[in-house]
This record gives sequence, structure tokens and C-alpha cells, in this order.
Amino acid sequence: MVGLIFNGIAWAFQIYTILLVIYILMSWVPSTRETKFGQFLAAIVEPYLGFFRKFIPPLGMIDISPIVALFALSLIRTGVFSLLSIVLY
Repeated sequence: MVGLIFNGIAWAFQIYTILLVIYILMSWVPSTRETKFGQFLAAIVEPYLGFFRKFIPPLGMIDISPIVALFALSLIRTGVFSLLSIVLY
């Protein structure tokens, strides 16, 4: 049962990371963000990225907030698994 919880949470983090990377790569082709899939991804990913964009301004034409967002997501994942291992074991 505990393994199922861990796997489900790991799967959710992995899917969100993949969606985030796809959305970031879609920024290289701006017309892709106007598609239905692009709008769907924007609805899921932009609230998370928007939080980082408030604090990290772009450096010229380069926006480094997605890199920080991916790093933070990795840290959050590690923290969640640490907390769950403490609580469940």
C-alpha cells in the first residue's frame, strides 16, 4: 500500500515535469502555444511558472525562471518523499 502511494506521487511529479519541459520547448515555436494543446498546457503550467516569474526577471531575452522552477520542483519532490517516509514508516 505504501509503495503504491509513493509510486503514484512519483508518477504525478514525473508527468508534471514532462509537461513543464514540453511547455518550455514550445516557447521556441511561438505559434504552438496558440493551439488547443498549447492552451491546455498553459492552463496547467503557467500558474507554477508565474510564481517564479514574479521574483526572477528575464535576463535580456533569456528567461531563467523555468530552470529555477524545474530545480524547485525537484526539491519539492524530494521533500515530499522525505516527509512521507517519515509519516508512513
